[in-house]
Amino acid sequence: MNIPDLFSLNNSVAVITGGSGILGGAMAQGLLDAGASVVILGTNQEKVDSNVAGLHGIDDRKSGFVCDVTNEEQLRQVRDRIMARFGRIDILVNAAGGNRPGATIQPEQNFFDLNFSEFQQVTSLNYFGTVLPTLIFGEPMAAAGRGSIINISSVAAARSLTRVAGYSAAKAAVENFTRWLAVEMAKKFGEGIRVNAIAPGFFLTEQNRTLLQKPDGTNTERAAEILRMTPFKRFGDPKDLTGTVVWLAGNASSFVTGTVIPVDGGFSAFSGV
Repeated sequence: MNIPDLFSLNNSVAVITGGSGILGGAMAQGLLDAGASVVILGTNQEKVDSNVAGLHGIDDRKSGFVCDVTNEEQLRQVRDRIMARFGRIDILVNAAGGNRPGATIQPEQNFFDLNFSEFQQVTSLNYFGTVLPTLIFGEPMAAAGRGSIINISSVAAARSLTRVAGYSAAKAAVENFTRWLAVEMAKKFGEGIRVNAIAPGFFLTEQNRTLLQKPDGTNTERAAEILRMTPFKRFGDPKDLTGTVVWLAGNASSFVTGTVIPVDGGFSAFSGV
């Protein structure tokens, strides 16, 4: 197989949860550019419509639906509509996620100030919001004996980061689930279905902006420390994720499963000295 074919996603169908977000939207565009038809899922109709319209590509190959990734009935309804339109699902990117203030320990707080209800909500969104879509959208892959499931973890899963208690715990669970499911799928359905994860480093998004930027747009002390620990000395650009997601989605990574790929400018490799 020649090199262009290894990275071609022609005739494939990709579902991206959280596709109306900054990172999910960038990955959706990368998959579309590689030839896939893309379906983005989000919880806000206006954002979903805006992001679909903002994707550069043939209209027949891009669409979006409003869907809560923790709602099984909604997920099944959306899956049935996707299957009715395209007849297949080849790629699932579980990009839905986020944090909540109560699951974050503020500088003047300690662990005992944790809001357990919000901790549970963050765990539900990031972890159960990965497992449940995989159950629903993975079924057509298992039936066809082919597919690539790409979960989104975080450097917070492997490194102990202060403050983000709920988010870190949930992403660590996502990484464990990724490895477990990779083995399960290979043993039960063969090598045609692969499961991997991407662990982004620090990207400036609407969800973490208040942690990383002051109201005047300058970096917070936390942001300055992050950049000190990042050999590339910058935050990630959403487009930095597209090469990795296209690689994991297609034939170029046909012997790769159960891995977590950091895209972090060297953050996870650096000891600080």
